[in-house]
Amino acid sequence: MSVGTDSRTAKWIVNGLLVAGTVLTLLPLAWMLSASFMQPGEASHTPPPLLPAHATLANYRELFLRAGMGRYLLNSFLIAGAITLASLAFNLSAGYAFAKLRFAGRDRLFQIVLAALLVPLQVAMMPLFLLMKWLHLINSYGGVIVPALATALGIYLVRQYARSIPTDLIDAARIDGAGEWTIFLRIVLPLLRPMIVTLAVLTFLASWNDFMWPLIVLSDQAWQTAPVALAGLSREHVQDNELMMAGSVVTILPVLLLFLLLQRQYLQGLLLGSVKG
Repeated sequence: MSVGTDSRTAKWIVNGLLVAGTVLTLLPLAWMLSASFMQPGEASHTPPPLLPAHATLANYRELFLRAGMGRYLLNSFLIAGAITLASLAFNLSAGYAFAKLRFAGRDRLFQIVLAALLVPLQVAMMPLFLLMKWLHLINSYGGVIVPALATALGIYLVRQYARSIPTDLIDAARIDGAGEWTIFLRIVLPLLRPMIVTLAVLTFLASWNDFMWPLIVLSDQAWQTAPVALAGLSREHVQDNELMMAGSVVTILPVLLLFLLLQRQYLQGLLLGSVKG
């Protein structure tokens, strides 16, 4: 057997494994979408059908008209959007400061930030809850947003990427009389665009999918986010699989569309951030 034949065989095997892995990954999502259009009780059959016998939108009407999913989706959009915008402002400015500004204790402070990456989120929940209670932010949007205003991972990613910006470019702007905020807004931020998109996607996905912290902080049902509301709905409609699948579809659809729209810039920012600096 020639080298060319071996190469083609290996290529077919690799492509076949990739296709099989893709099918196995997407099959549960495809069935979830299909089941959301099934009649009540149809998805509980054994074996479960792959396609609805008579497709219906009744599950989505039930979800929005009676279960109030629209309110919970709005809560998720407001919280995730506010966290994304605020954390971008804090993480970008802090990451740039650690990368390009000189101040006393910079390296030691950055080591503390890195150490925070090793602390499990569950360990910090009780102190954070007590702090939010002291600030009178329990059962409010602020209780969810304030703890996520800055993240150690976001600061680290921005710092690593910003280190690749030529220092001579910043020094030249200072010589021309530009202030630090002018340099940051007009010179640095345009160069950080791939990392901005990457960080925005990561932050929005994490805040949208967050379940535990909103469950702890938001005790009033009217303030709950979509994942928390969906979990509560599953307890009330434990046998209604079709309704749960419809709720799962509308919960993951926004973040899925966001990722598909920005995946090119997202992957570019991750790859450049891992190589530069």
